[in-house]
Amino acid sequence: MKKLLTIFLFLFSFSSFAGPPYDTDDPDPVSFQHWEVYLSSHFTSDLNQWNGTAPHVEVNYGVIPNVQLHVIAPMAYVAVKNGNTHYGYGDTELGAKVRFIKETKWCPEIGIFPLIELPSGNSERGLGNGKTQVYLPLWLQKSFGKLTTYGGAGYWINPGEGNRNWKFYGCLIQYQLLERMSLGTELYHSTSGEVNGKGETRFNIGSVIDLNKTSHILLSAGSSINGATKFQCYVGYQLTFGRNPA
Repeated sequence: MKKLLTIFLFLFSFSSFAGPPYDTDDPDPVSFQHWEVYLSSHFTSDLNQWNGTAPHVEVNYGVIPNVQLHVIAPMAYVAVKNGNTHYGYGDTELGAKVRFIKETKWCPEIGIFPLIELPSGNSERGLGNGKTQVYLPLWLQKSFGKLTTYGGAGYWINPGEGNRNWKFYGCLIQYQLLERMSLGTELYHSTSGEVNGKGETRFNIGSVIDLNKTSHILLSAGSSINGATKFQCYVGYQLTFGRNPA
């Protein structure tokens, strides 16, 4: 059971730094004095268990130009095959996205999005890591008409017995298929977050559907190319609003 819970913590961490509905993020912060509020769930399964959030609340706010504050409050669960199922509050995520280079005709948009994972979940029940984690990523983005591509790399500081620091590399291509609908696909790889563990490469296919200027539906699903993950998906509703025009 302890081994299964350790694997869960490693897999669940993927959802912690997602750029909804994807696992790869972008450097584009929320506009000044604007809000993004998400009500979402993220599911992951392998041969031994289901785990994820049901649901989690994510809030982003453009506190000053080019800077976004960020928080995720998750209700987490883990359901082990032929074992126990646990549900409760998970680890709280705090962060700030900072864009320091805006996109031009020849230059990509560049930013950072450091995150801290607070051990607010019960690690003995598999609902949290038990240690404070820190994520340090660098993200880039470039648009070509209706086509947008972004990605980058990051480093997780992952303390604790049996754990080790690990790296993430990801890229995504997104196309504005319709006025209110985009399609995207991403490919990403992570090294192992546990001692003697193996890295994993995954893909996702997703869509963002704009119901109107403030309401949006976000969907994605995928699996691993090499690794234990058999299926993963993200389903979310996003509300956007603000004081000034975006």
